[in-house]
Amino acid sequence: MTQSGGTGSGSLEGQVALVTGAAKRLGRAVALRLAEEGADVVVHYRSSQAEAQDAVREIERLGRRAVSIAADLGSVAEIRRLFDEAGKHFGRLDVLVNSAANFLRASMVSTTEEIWDEALETNLRAPFFCAQAAAPWLTRARGVIINFADTGGLLGWTGYIAHSVSKAGVIMLTKVLAKALAPDVRVNAVAPGTITMEGDAPELESNFIKRAPLRHSGTPADITDTVVFLARSKFITGQVLVVDGGRTLS
Repeated sequence: MTQSGGTGSGSLEGQVALVTGAAKRLGRAVALRLAEEGADVVVHYRSSQAEAQDAVREIERLGRRAVSIAADLGSVAEIRRLFDEAGKHFGRLDVLVNSAANFLRASMVSTTEEIWDEALETNLRAPFFCAQAAAPWLTRARGVIINFADTGGLLGWTGYIAHSVSKAGVIMLTKVLAKALAPDVRVNAVAPGTITMEGDAPELESNFIKRAPLRHSGTPADITDTVVFLARSKFITGQVLVVDGGRTLS
């Protein structure tokens, strides 16, 4: 099970969270942590059915309710169906975590139309239409949206141009949604630095450590702690919390 800083305090008791891309990696870690905090969870996935069902079983072992729902976030119709099914299943929605993303390497020369469109569709277009579909549910619950940006959207990575642009867009999307959905729905974002997870290339971590003032990479718990903090913080909206060991200071 992914490392967690959960307290088991039930701070989200009675709430329902939907996490996009929750079958694997950070999305899965977030889904499990929200369950530890007392939330019932909708585990969204695109094609990783077995992993999503395994996440559901883990959440149920924590004593919470969970359901996995497949949807292609490249389709607005599929997004609307996702939230319709989630609403019908649980009858409410309090927390939306837009964590589904891709990470496409492409420079000025190697960026193709397909790479550009895929990066912006998954990382920026989908979170907006997820927020749009979730807004009626979240308004009734006075809930919260937590978007995933990253440090590429702040620093700009020349080897990941479309990705950096898409994540910079997520930062602005967070600000405009916070204004558009106030006062009923809070909207914030997390911008992780390098988070070490099983299977990651060692050179990715070593390069980050050299550049980060704290001289170590992050863990999934650093991110899930931040998500829970933002889910609970009733007087924070329109903000981006950078969780990067100081990398953006360099």
